[in-house]
Amino acid sequence: MNHKLALLVASIVSISAPLVAAESEKGFVSLFDGKSFNGWKTANENTSSFKIVDGAIVAKGERCHLYYAGDSKPFKNFELKVDVMTEPNSNGGIYIHTQYQETGWPKYGFETQVNNTHTDWKKTGSLYDVVNVKESAAQDNKWWTQHVIVQGNKVTVKVDGKTVMEYTEPAGKEAGKDFTRKIAEGTFAFQAHDPKSVIRYKNVRVKRLD
Repeated sequence: MNHKLALLVASIVSISAPLVAAESEKGFVSLFDGKSFNGWKTANENTSSFKIVDGAIVAKGERCHLYYAGDSKPFKNFELKVDVMTEPNSNGGIYIHTQYQETGWPKYGFETQVNNTHTDWKKTGSLYDVVNVKESAAQDNKWWTQHVIVQGNKVTVKVDGKTVMEYTEPAGKEAGKDFTRKIAEGTFAFQAHDPKSVIRYKNVRVKRLD
């Protein structure tokens, strides 16, 4: 194959090959390679609750949390985007500003709820027990993008581009005793809530805003 023909083939392949989300969104960096848990660390309980299937992290099983541990610099102001799909009656969550812990429900940061049809009335997009959303903007068995933005003292959650929750932390807000639920800094985590819940996460990407 001559040089010009090789360049032409390479160009065609480049145009036709699908881009992962982080490559097509300016400023975003991928946190999950779709093949391994490189950069991630499970809590020290029920570790089999997380698996990788067809390029997605699948959360199914007894309580466990999967923490992002691939960057030593904490995340403070950022945009996080995750493609999510739930099976019916599933409950889960995406944590922000959290910290790794061996067991239990994460104490630090906030949980952005993932729940379309589970019996818990706090639905997808809620900033759990801070600003709760009663009706989900997402549907089971369909992929959606959950977009979390933290800038200064404000947290915004969008579902497929639609703003479903906005929270401005009041001045002087103190951290809770059992769950801090306070804007600070930290990492991200996914939740496996219970054996009957099945949730898939893929195209995990972030853009720092500071």
